[in-house]
Amino acid sequence: MYERYSRQILFPEIGRDGQEKLLASRVLVVGCGALGASHSEMLARAGVGKLRIVDRDFVELTNLQRQTLFSEADAAERLPKAVAARKRIAEINSGTDVEAVVADVNNSNIESLMDGCDVVIDGTDNFQVRYLVNDACVKLGVPWIYGAAVASFGTTMTVRPGVSPCLRCIFEEMPDAGSSPTCDTAGVIMPIIASISAIQVAECLKLIVDDTDMLHSSLVQIDIWANDRQRIKLSGPVEGCRCCGLRIYDHLDAESREFAAALCGRDAVQVAPPAGSFVGLAALADRLKFVFAVTENEYIVRFNADGHEVTVFADGRAIIKGIDDPSAARGIYAKYIGT
Repeated sequence: MYERYSRQILFPEIGRDGQEKLLASRVLVVGCGALGASHSEMLARAGVGKLRIVDRDFVELTNLQRQTLFSEADAAERLPKAVAARKRIAEINSGTDVEAVVADVNNSNIESLMDGCDVVIDGTDNFQVRYLVNDACVKLGVPWIYGAAVASFGTTMTVRPGVSPCLRCIFEEMPDAGSSPTCDTAGVIMPIIASISAIQVAECLKLIVDDTDMLHSSLVQIDIWANDRQRIKLSGPVEGCRCCGLRIYDHLDAESREFAAALCGRDAVQVAPPAGSFVGLAALADRLKFVFAVTENEYIVRFNADGHEVTVFADGRAIIKGIDDPSAARGIYAKYIGT
């Protein structure tokens, strides 16, 4: 087993003891798009024992320019990203146990998703989930590594609850919707994904092998095209921070999540049914086949209705493309899937 990791073990900051810690570790990867796919591959190759990969979406052709774990076959089959990642990682390192969770991360499941995990690493594309992760990690005392990348710019910081500032210490309020560029409006190039992911994964390895003195302890900002790199040194938690100071978890303790929400930059809306109200993919597919041409596998059912592509997941969520109005999306969901 150790021969596989011999070059990594030769690196004295990891060594044999560090490799054993990696093999015994469990990491939660939240989101498996460009950053999350890169994180997952590097962590699996490093020998992290267990990866729990959570993503709500499926693979599309436009993902392949930057999302390294996926293939054209995955896009053609519309495989859920978490499932496609698990399939590919099994070919890379069969010794890494990958749990693929096809789900929307929200306040009802984030704490259970974190159960048993040593580190949480951010591969999401929106601040709503990042603030939720921040709340949960501060509450449970689990370190997490924030990262974001768009166009040629990226940023990252490592949060150690009780030791470093949390996300709300630095960004007290969530940015307004539409106030920041997205990959679908500003584009993105692979080098910034690789750069930010490399820093995030290096920080994750340091946390797992307990080399915390070597954490960068800063807000790192990189523009890979402009050859610009900045580090804003961070000290301890901000006194009076609503999250890590006052222990008020606004995002985690929200009474409910929205039934329908536009996906940032996607020209699509995700609709989620009330808990426990979905009858299942097989029954849905059997009913729809009388009306639509239905594509299905064990993970999704897909059909076109009213000029929109509708993809339904096993938990009852649907992503409806070609629409940005949550109310109209709810109407399509109710009409063809049910209330």
